[in-house]
Amino acid sequence: MTALLQVNDLRVSFRQDGKLTPAVRGVSFNVNRGETVALVGESGSGKSVTALSTVSLLGDNAVIEGSVTYDGREMIGVSQKDLMQVRGNDISFIFQEPMTSLNPLHTLEKQLGESLALHQGLTGDPARERILELMTKVGIRDPETRLNAYPHQLSGGQRQRVMIAMALANKPDVLIADEPTTALDVTIQAQILDLLADLKKSENMALLFITHDLGIVRKIADRVCVMKGGEIVETGPTEEIFSNPKHTYTRTLLEAEPTGEPDPVTPGAEEIARTDHLKVWFPIQKGFLRKTVGYVKAVNDATISVRAGETLGIVGESGSGKTTLALAIMRLIASEGGITFRGDNVRQWSTRELRRLRKDMQIVFQDPFGSLSPRMTCAQIIAEGLGVHSVDPGRDTRDLVAEVMAETGLDPTAMDRYPHEFSGGQRQRIAIARAMVLRPKLLVLDEPTSALDMTVQVQIVDLLRDLQRKHGLAYLFISHDLKVVRAMSHQVMVMKQGDVVETGTAQQLFDAPQTEYTRALIAAAL
Repeated sequence: MTALLQVNDLRVSFRQDGKLTPAVRGVSFNVNRGETVALVGESGSGKSVTALSTVSLLGDNAVIEGSVTYDGREMIGVSQKDLMQVRGNDISFIFQEPMTSLNPLHTLEKQLGESLALHQGLTGDPARERILELMTKVGIRDPETRLNAYPHQLSGGQRQRVMIAMALANKPDVLIADEPTTALDVTIQAQILDLLADLKKSENMALLFITHDLGIVRKIADRVCVMKGGEIVETGPTEEIFSNPKHTYTRTLLEAEPTGEPDPVTPGAEEIARTDHLKVWFPIQKGFLRKTVGYVKAVNDATISVRAGETLGIVGESGSGKTTLALAIMRLIASEGGITFRGDNVRQWSTRELRRLRKDMQIVFQDPFGSLSPRMTCAQIIAEGLGVHSVDPGRDTRDLVAEVMAETGLDPTAMDRYPHEFSGGQRQRIAIARAMVLRPKLLVLDEPTSALDMTVQVQIVDLLRDLQRKHGLAYLFISHDLKVVRAMSHQVMVMKQGDVVETGTAQQLFDAPQTEYTRALIAAAL
């Protein structure tokens, strides 16, 4: 059987300052019609560069050598006109972050219609019929009501479904999915994987699936190519790779899963934060006079307690109220109900009174690249809080920065580098160091590992457990990754659409979940 997509000895380098830096080194594989092949590896292994090379979607500084054939036609070195006929028509892409791939200024109908008009000449009513058919096929409910919606009005899962609809618009033979589920909740992730598997079967497509998550690979792939340093180090049928991995790196990837549990909480440990019947409702205002016509009930009746050395895991899908609850506890958004911090009722505190509390409660965000200033060095980022809170450590600031960097697993000699000069895992360590330099009592961790490779996730979980052990930190750990939550948490709270549906110890919740929703979350994740 002739492969639909054939890659032979593909080599890709990038030209910069007169030098060539290799990114892909002699990669060969093929994808047959009706088959799913997964390219697996960590960030920087060359997965996405390999995929983009198939239809020359890399920048002008890329040098592509070797051979890529689609249905027997060579793709390397052909004219832009020939490439345009194949791109989006015969070979389509689904990218990792739909919010950056979709145009925020155009409605869904306009964005889906562009591809149909460009490749098939479809406009007007026939185009609208095809758009509604595509939206129905990818599981968007009531598609007629969504035609005039903009990307920001959809959830993450809905946006990814729109991206899949756009990729399927012209009935491609090859679908390349580049980390399409990384930023999604576990239940939505399972739905998208099932959708892709069904579409591949019904449309008889070839699917090239790029990911760093081996759990996904096992669910969806027929064959696996493991990449490291721009090379394929191992390839074979999925079950064979999982049951009998030959290469050391493959075994490392398979073993890279957060395990273990946090240290027990010291008996009689101080209660750091507490809420009593906390409520966060956002008013919906309409009309010229901005009259309140209803409320978005982001958090309803949340009562929590977290002690020194204890982690409360907060889980639930996007929009369940996890982050809103944490921001309310930190008094960063308005709320109702009791909030106690280290025995003090901080509900009535003024902004000035709260300022002295801020250094004791810090937050680490999901995307370290977005939360770190690109114009500041690592040292300036970490030390910034000392100046903001007028903390005089009584010693040289650079010495303190070096100490915190070493504590968080960073090389202190790199303190004068900028964020773009670090890997994703290193940037997350910088974000943790920025919080830790103030020696807080409470640390809010908002999806701190979801954007990281599996091996890096394990390292960050180990680091956070070490810091908790050393400093007696209280953690609010927000995540949709239940494997990480189980490895980090003493107590777990499950939220759904603003309501707390279940709470308990980590062991109780994972071994004997009480609600159907919790059981669905655990089944999708584990």
